[in-house]
Amino acid sequence: MYPSVKTVIASKDYELIIEFDNGECGILNMKPYLDMGVFKRLKEPGAFKSVRVSFDTVEWSSGVDLDPEFVYEKCHSKQKAQQGHAHGF
Repeated sequence: MYPSVKTVIASKDYELIIEFDNGECGILNMKPYLDMGVFKRLKEPGAFKSVRVSFDTVEWSSGVDLDPEFVYEKCHSKQKAQQGHAHGF
């Protein structure tokens, strides 16, 4: 079982800053996926920034979501969050 997403923030250059419920946080670069299927909908910066936590993963207002295992495995620079916030990244 993979950790659940606790917080998500859309950052520059199509990156997501993600904090998990196990205290780790990391950066998920979505840029390589933006030319694939439903992810093309996220190319518009406003659409990308509409990301939010939904259940144990991330979802956009367009209905696009990610598998929680994918989110955890593809996050780079995972480390324990400072002061409980992913903003310290």
